[in-house]
Amino acid sequence: MSTAAAASVSAPAGFASARGTARSARRAGGIRFCGGLRGEALERRSLRISQAAVRRAVVARAAENGAAGSGGFDYDLVIIGAGVGGHGAAIHAVEEGLKTAIIEGDVVGGTCVNRGCVPSKALLAVSGRMRELRDEHHMKSLGLQVSSSGYDRQAVADHANNLATKIRSNLTNSMKALGVDILTGFGTIVGKQKVRYGKVGFPDKEITARNIIIATGSVPFVPKGIEVDGKTVFTSDHALKLESVPDWIAIVGSGYIGLEFSDVYTALGSEVTFVEALDQLMPGFDPEIAKLAQRILINPRNIDYHTGVFASKITPAKDGKPVLIELIDAKTKEHKETLEVDAALIATGRAPFTRGLGLENINVVTQRGFIPVDERMQVMDADGNVVPNLYCIGDANGKLMLAHAASAQGISVVEQISGRDHILNHLSIPAACFTHPEISMVGLTEPQAREKADKEGFEISVVKTSFKANTKALAENEGDGLAKVLLFSACYVVSKVQMFANICS
Repeated sequence: MSTAAAASVSAPAGFASARGTARSARRAGGIRFCGGLRGEALERRSLRISQAAVRRAVVARAAENGAAGSGGFDYDLVIIGAGVGGHGAAIHAVEEGLKTAIIEGDVVGGTCVNRGCVPSKALLAVSGRMRELRDEHHMKSLGLQVSSSGYDRQAVADHANNLATKIRSNLTNSMKALGVDILTGFGTIVGKQKVRYGKVGFPDKEITARNIIIATGSVPFVPKGIEVDGKTVFTSDHALKLESVPDWIAIVGSGYIGLEFSDVYTALGSEVTFVEALDQLMPGFDPEIAKLAQRILINPRNIDYHTGVFASKITPAKDGKPVLIELIDAKTKEHKETLEVDAALIATGRAPFTRGLGLENINVVTQRGFIPVDERMQVMDADGNVVPNLYCIGDANGKLMLAHAASAQGISVVEQISGRDHILNHLSIPAACFTHPEISMVGLTEPQAREKADKEGFEISVVKTSFKANTKALAENEGDGLAKVLLFSACYVVSKVQMFANICS
């Protein structure tokens, strides 16, 4: 059976007009890539369908089908996890005429809305304003005078919490308005196309679905030897509550999360010490951009760092003693020194949240906690075979741990189960670090692009421009910055775009 045939689903008659409206609104576009990327197309589709039309279709369908999904199933699609990825998939599924339910055991919005992207942007908005107000030279150059600046910690924390609450409410209301059933409880797969869900103190319920999407996301990863108390040693989940602003905080890890929090804490008056296992700060960033970012984001600020070391043990502050961080050499594992700080933020990445899903019931074995999937997000079992009608998107599959990547994967899956084969090109998904200045990127880093070009016989061209030649940047006296574009010279296809500048994301 072909993939398209296996993934197809027939919409009930009551949804024919809505589905047709959605399909007629599409405009397909493609991007061709060199070498191994040739033939990998990312279709960009925009759906313009009114909520009123969808509501009418939902009502008509419920009347005709007794609110049951097609083919005798309770639902056409059940999504386990109502984060950004699950939400995106649910909305698109309804637009495609699929009776859809989403199961959530915590709160709608997942990590991004409640403990990640959204509240962190609120804190970063505050840190950006504080930097402007405290930069007397910069303000004077614009003709502005500021007598003093300060902040109310609790008000800043409330701003972040209120924003998360607002966005969570928006996501919930958007799904309800379009007819998505929101089911409360923790979902477990109990067999082929069967899901059980429930919460403590209430009886479990079992439902059937033609297709199931796992979108359970991730949790902060805490290495062995680190004791988290949530007060003086904590993860990003705790830090976003901003219950305190320590005088001196160590941040373990200098990736996206660590870098953004260093921006927040230093703007609010903290001293920061980075602890990084690799030999350089900001691993994963383009080396040239990372070097420039270190010159502007690290060196002039109250930040020092230790590279090439592991935090082998971290003990929370107690009985009047500070937080103790034992550092060992990353290569020799020999003890180097012990840091004494007021607090420690563990920013060592994230781990998939995939336990308790009942994967053993369908012969699926995780890999380092991640659920194995193919290029179409179809779950693979222990024998390397596709599990029919089961998909996994977002952080739980580990392909690209970004909220908008999860959303794109969810939409891609819905395209497939609606009968249109779709493979998402992850190299087209952008990323950003919302520091001040910001870092934004899409595609391969220069070393990655050169390695690929060497293997496939292409030349790489690099085009760079400084923001010192950008009038908008100069008008704001923010000329520090770089835009860098990598091209596969043979066909002039963009391989990478990376920028470091004020508001470049």
